[in-house]
Amino acid sequence: MNTAQAIHSFWSSFGLPAYDQYTVPLEAQMPYITYSVSENAFNVPTAMSASIWYRSPSWEKITLKSYEIARTLSAGGKVIRVDGGGMWIYKGTPFSQRMSDTDDTVRRIVLNITVEYFTDY
Repeated sequence: MNTAQAIHSFWSSFGLPAYDQYTVPLEAQMPYITYSVSENAFNVPTAMSASIWYRSPSWEKITLKSYEIARTLSAGGKVIRVDGGGMWIYKGTPFSQRMSDTDDTVRRIVLNITVEYFTDY
């Protein structure tokens, strides 16, 4: 599995459709997650972000989803195997930020993560 596939697999593991931020299908319906993909040299902390999107008059469900993701990254983060090595994903700073939208029923929470790549050799 390459880096982009591993990042997609990670964000897809939370029970919502996940899309690279530049490839959201026109027919996609909220809730879903969008994410960025950044690759860097091994052992270099790399910032990435994801957004959770819901259409709701309330922040309740989207906030619970952000807590679920936070729990997954608590206690040292998560290591994912990739071709030739792996990647360590952990919370960035700040981890979670609510964002407003011109449509007052669209809820978005931006999550900041840090990824470090490493190799088996």
